[in-house]
Amino acid sequence: MFDLGWTELLLIGIVALIVVGPKDLPGMFLAVGKFIGKAKGMAREFSRAMNDAAEQSGVSDIQKTFKSASNPMKTAMDEVRKTTDSVSRDLKDAAKPPLTQEQKAAAETAREKTAEMAATRKAAKAEVSPATAPAEVNPKPKPKPKPKKKTKAEDQA
Repeated sequence: MFDLGWTELLLIGIVALIVVGPKDLPGMFLAVGKFIGKAKGMAREFSRAMNDAAEQSGVSDIQKTFKSASNPMKTAMDEVRKTTDSVSRDLKDAAKPPLTQEQKAAAETAREKTAEMAATRKAAKAEVSPATAPAEVNPKPKPKPKPKKKTKAEDQA
């Protein structure tokens, strides 16, 4: 608000001490503090009233309009995005025609056969004993022998 440094505040304090006197100085500071508090409260209330009036008059709509006018590319891209979303949604709906009764029956038959095959596969795996299963399924590979290190005498020979 005001641009007062420490030196200005010190000068104001010395002048106030001389003019008002040391006896009445604390009372004067109290009165000044109350006055500043009331002024801040009035400013806060005024600002709140102005914001409420702006909201009621539709300034936020005007602000959105100005923002969209200041960035036309973003506005245009938003419209393009909305259009493509609606077109892609319509295409997905059109690409999936409802199934006929014959297609539904064929799909159900395929599901039943798949479930039956999965059950037989699980039963076949269960018949294999757990002790022999890992050896038959995943035999461990033999470790490769490490090459021998040559000594200095063998390198020279």
